[in-house]
Amino acid sequence: MKKLFSIFFIALFAFASAQDNDSKETANRFFYELTFKPKKDSAKLEKVMSVLDIVKDRSVYRDYTVIAQDSIIKIQIEMMQKSGVFKDLSKSIRMPKFSEKIVKTYPDMKIQYIERIASGFSPLGIGYNETIKFDWKILNEKEKVGAYNAQKATVEFGGKKWTAWFSSELPFQDGPYKFSGLPGLIVKIEDEGKNYSWVLQGNKKIPNWEELSYSEKISNMSLKVTEMPREKFEKTFNDFKKDPFATARPMMTQEIMSKTIPGMDGTIGDMMKKQEKMYKDFFNANDNPIEPPYEKLKVGKVEKVGKAD
Repeated sequence: MKKLFSIFFIALFAFASAQDNDSKETANRFFYELTFKPKKDSAKLEKVMSVLDIVKDRSVYRDYTVIAQDSIIKIQIEMMQKSGVFKDLSKSIRMPKFSEKIVKTYPDMKIQYIERIASGFSPLGIGYNETIKFDWKILNEKEKVGAYNAQKATVEFGGKKWTAWFSSELPFQDGPYKFSGLPGLIVKIEDEGKNYSWVLQGNKKIPNWEELSYSEKISNMSLKVTEMPREKFEKTFNDFKKDPFATARPMMTQEIMSKTIPGMDGTIGDMMKKQEKMYKDFFNANDNPIEPPYEKLKVGKVEKVGKAD
């Protein structure tokens, strides 16, 4: 049963993020509705809720979908553990739209970009580090964004021109995704082509905040991240997307693949094929990334140092 859980969690919670840290903090959680165009050649837009959790020494940005379902997952898993009957949670759990986690360390705003891949039956965090000095142009134009008075700023990033609205009423020089560096929290930001648009929808305090959720704990996740240069990171992650179970498949004998578990439709092999398809569908759903591949970026642009006006 534990190995079966592992197979499932590789498929589901490689989309989540984790921290190997039991200390509890209070977080300011900011909810951003992200409207995005998943396909370059399509006008169709999709929406997802993302969150920026700000604690004393860092912020964590990620898709909120799996986190929001944590209590449901806990109930379902506890029922499975008690009954010994497997239930395919993919039928009742909504999958996220984005899998990355972005951690910014204060005060230097060093960025760690993290994805999860599979190492056998265990999730493995891989990531790259960078420090981006956004060359913001702060303008005089002001408007209300939700409940906050905001001011306009523009910047070029990832080959796109971005317009942001920030509010000094929120004393955090941070924002969604990798964006930061304005004298206040970014409450709205979108690129010129409206491929990606984040708008702050609300915020709340999270007492006893832990980055490691119940789902991540039982799937043996850890904050440990294998850091590598961005080029190697992208190659490693692309290889994983092409064959998500490459490291697990050699461990699965024909005997194991042909087994069935109470409550499961088909064999373990059938389930692995289903999970593999789910992975590939997830990765193929978006061919319009926020940033182009690293080799297409000019290093000078990434490392460019500038300051807000």
